[in-house]
Amino acid sequence: MKYLLVFFGIISLALGIAGIFLPVLPTTPFLLLSTALFARSSPRLYNMLINHKILGSYIRGFLNEKAIPLRIKIFSVSVMWLTVLIAVFSVAKEKLWLQLLLFAVAIAVTLHILSYKTKIIKHGKDTKT
Repeated sequence: MKYLLVFFGIISLALGIAGIFLPVLPTTPFLLLSTALFARSSPRLYNMLINHKILGSYIRGFLNEKAIPLRIKIFSVSVMWLTVLIAVFSVAKEKLWLQLLLFAVAIAVTLHILSYKTKIIKHGKDTKT
């Protein structure tokens, strides 16, 4: 079972890293999934990920504060809705059930993202609202 968790952790990590460069893939959720999988399977990989110079800051910031920076909220919700609208009007234009499903998922994800505290960064100081 440990090997399976490590395998899925590595896949999730790869998707999280790709999400840094691809606006459609979310970075933090995949990194958090990798963290959870590594915590259950490999303390060495868990510590390596948490203490990573770049990726560790994504994970520690969310785990410690349970807050998402305002610019990340705006960006992720905007990109998600843009992607959903493109899919609804091009790929699923003749399938009402698929359009409704896409809208339902987009609404649910939007509400989920907005349910987290907002971390506002002003002149080097962090505040949460």
